[in-house]
Amino acid sequence: ATPAADAREKVRAWAAAHKDAAVVEGRGWDQTRFPGQAWPTARDLGDVGHGRPVFLERVDGHAAWVNARALALAGITKDTRDPAGGRIVRDDKGEPSGVLIDNAVELVRTKLPAPTAADHERWLVAGMNACADAGLVGVHDMGMPLASAQILARLDDAGKLPLRVFVYLDGTDDASYAWLGVRKPTAMLHIMGVKLYADGALGSRGAALLTDYSDDKGNRGLLVTDPKLLAERVARVHAKGFAAAVHAIGDRANRIVLDAMKKSPAPKGVRDRIEHAQVVAPADFMRFHDEHIVASMQPTHATSDMRWAEERLGGARVKGAYAWRTMLDDGVHLAFGSDAPVESERPQLGIYAAVTRQDADGNPPAGFMPEQRLTEAEALKAFAEGAAWAVGCEREMGALTPGMFFDVSLFSDDAVASTDKKLWLRTHVAGTVVGATLRAGR
Repeated sequence: ATPAADAREKVRAWAAAHKDAAVVEGRGWDQTRFPGQAWPTARDLGDVGHGRPVFLERVDGHAAWVNARALALAGITKDTRDPAGGRIVRDDKGEPSGVLIDNAVELVRTKLPAPTAADHERWLVAGMNACADAGLVGVHDMGMPLASAQILARLDDAGKLPLRVFVYLDGTDDASYAWLGVRKPTAMLHIMGVKLYADGALGSRGAALLTDYSDDKGNRGLLVTDPKLLAERVARVHAKGFAAAVHAIGDRANRIVLDAMKKSPAPKGVRDRIEHAQVVAPADFMRFHDEHIVASMQPTHATSDMRWAEERLGGARVKGAYAWRTMLDDGVHLAFGSDAPVESERPQLGIYAAVTRQDADGNPPAGFMPEQRLTEAEALKAFAEGAAWAVGCEREMGALTPGMFFDVSLFSDDAVASTDKKLWLRTHVAGTVVGATLRAGR
C-alpha cells in the first residue's frame, strides 16, 4: 500500500469509530515520504469522512490535506485566488487538488466547528502527560490559544500540572495581548509573551528565502505575516512588557524578524527568541548575538530534513542551515527543544541528533554537515540551561545547585559515559522529579 492509502485507512477507521464527531481531524503526513514526493489529493481520501469534512495537517502544521467536502464547505473552487501568504495546490487543469499551504489552510480551518472547552482540556491533559511520560520536567508551549491558556490556569489552580509550563500565546489573536499580565506567574505556570509567524516551512517550500529554491525555480517561499504587521506586533507585545517568539525558517524570514526586533528592542530582562532559526544568511549569525536574540532550535529537524534539505537549498546555502555550532561559536544563546508534535517529544532523540547528526541507522556515516555537531555537554546545556535562560528562569532552573528547583529527568542508562551514542535512542525514562513530586516512568 502507498503512504496515502495507509493514511486513508487510518482516517477511515477513526471516522467509523467516532460517528458523532462533526469533523475528522488528524496530523502527521509528509509528502517527502510519498512516492515521487508527490502531494496527496482530495481524491486519495475519497469519502472516508462519510459526508463530513476531513482536515489533516502536515507534520509541520504548515499545510493541510482535505477532502472534497472540506473544499466545498470553504467554497474553494478553480476561481478561488491564493490568499496572501498562502497557496492552494492545483492540478494540471487549475482545480484545487486538496492541499492547502500556510495561510490557505485558514480558508478551511475557519469553517470547521470551533473546539469546545472540553476539547481544549482533553488536549492539554493528554499533551502534558505525554511530555511528562517522555521525561520532560518543563515545556515551552508556543502559540497557545487563549481559551487553552485560561483552562491551563484553572488546572494550575487545582494543582493538576505534572510539569512546569511556559506559555507564549497566539499572537495573531488580539485578545492574547489583553490577557498579558492578567495571570500572575506561579511555580508551575508562566505566561511569557506571544508567538508570531514570519514564514512557512521548508518541507512544503513555504519557508521564505532570499533567492529561489534550488529545486523550484521562481519560488522563494511565503511570508505568512506582512513584515510591517509583524513589526507592529513585536512592538505591541514589547509595549506590554512581554517577549516575542517568532517562527522563522528561511534566511529571508530570519532577516525580517531580526530587523523587527532591532527596530523594537525587548524591554530590559525580557528575552525575545526566533523559533527554529533554521536557514540563516552568513551575515546574520552575529546579529543574534548583537541583538540578544535567543536561537530556539530543534536538533531533530536536521536529521529529519537532511534527506532533501540540500535539494531545497543548494550546496552553498545549506551550510547556513541547522547551524548550532556556528551559533554557539558566535556566542548566541542557544535553547534546544523538540517542536512536538512536529517531532517526537523525547529529549533523547534530540541529544542524539545534536551529537551525531545521524539518523537511527547511523547514516550518513560522518554525519550531516558534521562540522555543526555539538558535544554531549553542549547539547545537554542547550536543553537545560539554555531553555531555562530563554524563559528568564536561569536562577531557578537549568542546573542542580542550591536554590534551584529540584527538577530531574531520570534515564535507565548513562548514555554520556558510553561510547555507543545509539544508547541515547535505547535508553528509557525511569521517572521524573518536579519539585518534590516523583513521577514513575512508563
